[in-house]
Amino acid sequence: MNISRQQQDGIVSLVISGRLDAVSAVDADKEFSKVLDDGHDRLLIDLSGLEYISSAGLRVLLVVAKRMQQKGGKVVLCLLTPNVKEVFEISGFSSIFKIFDTPACASEFLKS
Repeated sequence: MNISRQQQDGIVSLVISGRLDAVSAVDADKEFSKVLDDGHDRLLIDLSGLEYISSAGLRVLLVVAKRMQQKGGKVVLCLLTPNVKEVFEISGFSSIFKIFDTPACASEFLKS
Protein backbone atom coordinates (compact mmCIF):
# COMPACT_ATOMS: atom_id res chain seq x y z
CA MET A 1 0.00 0.00 0.00
CA ASN A 2 1.09 3.53 -0.75
CA ILE A 3 -0.44 6.77 0.52
CA SER A 4 0.40 10.14 -0.95
CA ARG A 5 -0.72 13.36 0.70
CA GLN A 6 -1.55 16.75 -0.77
CA GLN A 7 -3.14 19.85 0.68
CA GLN A 8 -4.96 22.63 -1.12
CA ASP A 9 -7.51 25.21 0.01
CA GLY A 10 -7.72 23.67 3.49
CA ILE A 11 -8.54 20.20 2.13
CA VAL A 12 -6.17 17.31 2.72
CA SER A 13 -6.23 14.73 -0.06
CA LEU A 14 -4.90 11.25 0.53
CA VAL A 15 -4.45 8.99 -2.49
CA ILE A 16 -4.34 5.33 -1.47
CA SER A 17 -3.07 2.66 -3.84
CA GLY A 18 -2.39 -1.05 -3.53
CA ARG A 19 -4.05 -3.14 -0.84
CA LEU A 20 -5.59 -1.90 2.40
CA ASP A 21 -5.60 -5.07 4.47
CA ALA A 22 -4.60 -6.28 7.93
CA VAL A 23 -0.91 -5.76 7.15
CA SER A 24 -1.19 -2.23 5.76
CA ALA A 25 -4.02 -1.05 8.04
CA VAL A 26 -1.54 -0.11 10.77
CA ASP A 27 0.37 2.24 8.44
CA ALA A 28 -2.87 3.69 7.07
CA ASP A 29 -4.14 4.32 10.59
CA LYS A 30 -0.91 6.19 11.42
CA GLU A 31 -1.25 8.39 8.33
CA PHE A 32 -4.89 9.20 9.04
CA SER A 33 -4.05 9.95 12.68
CA LYS A 34 -1.38 12.45 11.56
CA VAL A 35 -3.96 14.29 9.46
CA LEU A 36 -6.50 14.38 12.28
CA ASP A 37 -3.96 15.21 14.98
CA ASP A 38 -2.69 18.12 12.87
CA GLY A 39 -6.17 19.64 13.22
CA HIS A 40 -7.39 19.17 9.66
CA ASP A 41 -11.17 18.93 9.40
CA ARG A 42 -11.70 18.32 5.67
CA LEU A 43 -10.37 15.10 4.21
CA LEU A 44 -10.70 13.72 0.69
CA ILE A 45 -9.68 10.08 0.25
CA ASP A 46 -8.98 9.09 -3.35
CA LEU A 47 -9.27 5.32 -3.78
CA SER A 48 -8.62 5.20 -7.53
CA GLY A 49 -5.53 3.04 -7.04
CA LEU A 50 -6.91 0.79 -4.31
CA GLU A 51 -7.05 -2.77 -5.60
CA TYR A 52 -8.35 -4.48 -2.46
CA ILE A 53 -9.81 -3.58 0.94
CA SER A 54 -10.32 -6.01 3.82
CA SER A 55 -12.41 -5.70 6.96
CA ALA A 56 -9.32 -4.28 8.69
CA GLY A 57 -9.12 -1.57 6.04
CA LEU A 58 -12.83 -0.81 6.39
CA ARG A 59 -12.36 -0.52 10.15
CA VAL A 60 -9.58 2.07 9.68
CA LEU A 61 -11.86 4.17 7.45
CA LEU A 62 -14.72 3.85 9.94
CA VAL A 63 -12.52 5.12 12.77
CA VAL A 64 -11.49 8.08 10.60
CA ALA A 65 -15.13 8.88 9.86
CA LYS A 66 -16.08 8.73 13.54
CA ARG A 67 -13.15 10.88 14.66
CA MET A 68 -13.88 13.42 11.93
CA GLN A 69 -17.56 13.53 12.89
CA GLN A 70 -16.65 14.12 16.55
CA LYS A 71 -14.58 17.16 15.60
CA GLY A 72 -17.28 18.52 13.28
CA GLY A 73 -15.30 17.85 10.12
CA LYS A 74 -16.02 16.13 6.84
CA VAL A 75 -14.49 13.12 5.13
CA VAL A 76 -15.39 11.99 1.62
CA LEU A 77 -14.27 9.26 -0.74
CA CYS A 78 -13.86 9.37 -4.50
CA LEU A 79 -12.94 7.23 -7.47
CA LEU A 80 -13.67 3.81 -5.97
CA THR A 81 -12.58 0.96 -8.19
CA PRO A 82 -15.31 -1.57 -9.07
CA ASN A 83 -13.97 -4.18 -6.61
CA VAL A 84 -13.75 -1.71 -3.74
CA LYS A 85 -17.14 -0.21 -4.59
CA GLU A 86 -18.70 -3.66 -4.38
CA VAL A 87 -17.18 -4.22 -0.93
CA PHE A 88 -18.55 -0.86 0.23
CA GLU A 89 -22.02 -1.70 -1.05
CA ILE A 90 -22.11 -5.22 0.42
CA SER A 91 -20.80 -4.04 3.81
CA GLY A 92 -23.13 -1.04 3.99
CA PHE A 93 -20.23 1.41 4.05
CA SER A 94 -21.62 3.18 1.00
CA SER A 95 -24.31 4.60 3.30
CA ILE A 96 -21.74 5.76 5.88
CA PHE A 97 -19.53 7.75 3.51
CA LYS A 98 -20.24 10.40 0.90
CA ILE A 99 -18.79 8.91 -2.28
CA PHE A 100 -18.06 10.94 -5.40
CA ASP A 101 -17.08 10.03 -8.95
CA THR A 102 -14.48 12.80 -9.26
CA PRO A 103 -12.08 14.61 -6.92
CA ALA A 104 -13.52 17.93 -8.15
CA CYS A 105 -17.04 17.02 -7.00
CA ALA A 106 -15.68 15.77 -3.68
CA SER A 107 -13.72 19.01 -3.17
CA GLU A 108 -16.78 21.13 -3.92
CA PHE A 109 -18.74 19.22 -1.28
CA LEU A 110 -15.97 19.72 1.27
CA LYS A 111 -15.87 23.46 0.55
CA SER A 112 -19.59 23.88 1.22
